[in-house]
Amino acid sequence: MKTLGMGLVGPGFIAAHHIDAVRRLGNVEVVGLAGSSLASAQKRARELGVGHAYADYRELLADPAVQVVHNTTPNHLHREISLAALRAGKHVISDKPLASNLQESRELHEAARDAGVAHVVTFNYRSHALVQQARVMIAKGKLGAPVFVHGCYLQDWLTDDTTYSWRLDPKRGGASSALGDIGSHWCDLAEHVTGARITAVLADLYTAVPVRHVAAAPTRAFAKAKATTRREVKITSEDTASVLLRFDNGARGCVTVGQVLPGHKNDLRLEVNGRLASLAWRQENPNELWIGHHAQANAVLSRDPALLDPAARGYAHLPAGHPEAWSDAFRNLIADAYAWIRKGGTPQTKPAALPTFADGYRNALVIDAMLKSHAAGGAWQRVDDDREPPRKRGVRK
Repeated sequence: MKTLGMGLVGPGFIAAHHIDAVRRLGNVEVVGLAGSSLASAQKRARELGVGHAYADYRELLADPAVQVVHNTTPNHLHREISLAALRAGKHVISDKPLASNLQESRELHEAARDAGVAHVVTFNYRSHALVQQARVMIAKGKLGAPVFVHGCYLQDWLTDDTTYSWRLDPKRGGASSALGDIGSHWCDLAEHVTGARITAVLADLYTAVPVRHVAAAPTRAFAKAKATTRREVKITSEDTASVLLRFDNGARGCVTVGQVLPGHKNDLRLEVNGRLASLAWRQENPNELWIGHHAQANAVLSRDPALLDPAARGYAHLPAGHPEAWSDAFRNLIADAYAWIRKGGTPQTKPAALPTFADGYRNALVIDAMLKSHAAGGAWQRVDDDREPPRKRGVRK
């Protein structure tokens, strides 16, 4: 099998996981990486065991040895770099969100659609084996007509008011913080698992920590600043949110999101209730799928390849009793991405579970509607594709 060359732009926190996932495939060469400067790229290349550092992303794109570009930069750089990579004929794997706002997301979606290359957004929670199992069960009608879709994504890494990162800077992270960062994951997961689309939202956003005491030197995400000199920074984006949801299949739902909630590390949960049964999955306990019943005992399906639907079995790689978790799901997503690339990146050859720039744009529409709902004082807001002719506003009761 031909070895593909991969180049990475933006060697921060998540970069190491991209490189680890690629190396686990065994048939992809990590050619090099680019950062904010040649010196920073060289330092990070040494830390990650990457052989080459580029002066900037343009130099990386000009290298014919690089066929696939991983864009792991801060949000405000996604558009520029992904667009340049698409125009250079490179396949692109971008971290979520697709871009820092709706307009840029639409532009990237349209550019990717026209480029004729593979384009992937890392909504990696799709790639857990039991998430795929839940999706198959719902598609086959095991739950009956869906009634309620609900859950949360809760973290505590921003609880301390001395913690700060670029994600809280609207010029770099975008207008939304908690919703854009982690709420986006939940919304994508809910739509992917149910096969339904969120059509309307009613959002209540809140900033529990409105002022942060920021170290003079910037810190990476999840890192604690060690400094005595600090300045006050006013926070304009939300760190908690509650959102009511309506789906195109008639189901209702709700999601709560927060990043200042002590004790919650990466607490992503999704539950779907149908007329016949329920399903629930929790990211911090990813090897179990809860199945709820009305007139019989509830059950827990453990991640066992022998018990999974054939459509989900390929996402489980170890025998029952051998836990698989976050990095394994991330590897699954990257494996799907490179399988698609090897098949030409055409719409017909895309793996069903793989999220594309179209999904990234779709997600941006949902988050944008939530921001508009809150800005309107907590009014229902339709999730509309802004490329379509305007439709009458309002939601049928």
